[in-house]
Amino acid sequence: MTQIWKGNDVVAVTKVQVGPCVVTQVKDNDKDGYKAVQLGYGERKEKNIAKPQKGHLAKIKNKDSKSKTNLRYLREFRIEDDTNLNTGDKIDASAFETGDIVKVTGTSKGKGFQGVVRRHGFHGQDATHGTKDQLRMPGSIGATGPAHVFKGVRMPGRMGGDKVSTANLEIMEVDKENNILYIKGAVPGARNGLIFVSGDGELKTVVEEKAIEAKDEMTGKSEEGEKVDEKKAKDDEKLAVAKAEEGKKIEDKKKDENRENTK
Repeated sequence: MTQIWKGNDVVAVTKVQVGPCVVTQVKDNDKDGYKAVQLGYGERKEKNIAKPQKGHLAKIKNKDSKSKTNLRYLREFRIEDDTNLNTGDKIDASAFETGDIVKVTGTSKGKGFQGVVRRHGFHGQDATHGTKDQLRMPGSIGATGPAHVFKGVRMPGRMGGDKVSTANLEIMEVDKENNILYIKGAVPGARNGLIFVSGDGELKTVVEEKAIEAKDEMTGKSEEGEKVDEKKAKDDEKLAVAKAEEGKKIEDKKKDENRENTK
């Protein structure tokens, strides 16, 4: 975690690298029986990718020759409505804005085999009145009558390594150039762990934004071209007027010369 300044206040945040992610597959009801989107993230050596996965990722290359096919992680997410995403589209930090409320899902830190005090928050035994080597023991786990331990009894065991979701986290800052989100507070998981950041609103891809920028650029160029054409037309008109005036002067001069010759 780190901290950033917002005015006179310092806010504890977590830096999260959020892409770019590539849409590797879009599933629908007709072909797959359900609707989902599969995203790919990260990189790894191509020699460590099995041939079936290489064939699956080759579809991205057919859509966009610049897309990378040595993706490290592939994750699928269910959707309810039709989506405008296509295979090969890219999603990065520009899909989020400062102030967005998101939910972060990840795998919690693994803590190994732990006792009841740490795993379940037991108080432990008293340290006086003859207690010996029993300070952190769980105590009784049930009566002898049933002759077995009931399901759900809180006992020692493996702790951590579970799927955990933290909701209502606020995005304090977005670094679009480096694809980094500054999320207020802590997120589940250890450093360099894989997480899923989700929020409400329309999902914009990098392709759409580039198309909008290209459209704006073309609009700007067309407007500039129109201005150039208008300027050229005005210049041509001025030139034509100047030529007409010059021709008129030449005719007047010739008339004057003819009059002098006649006299």
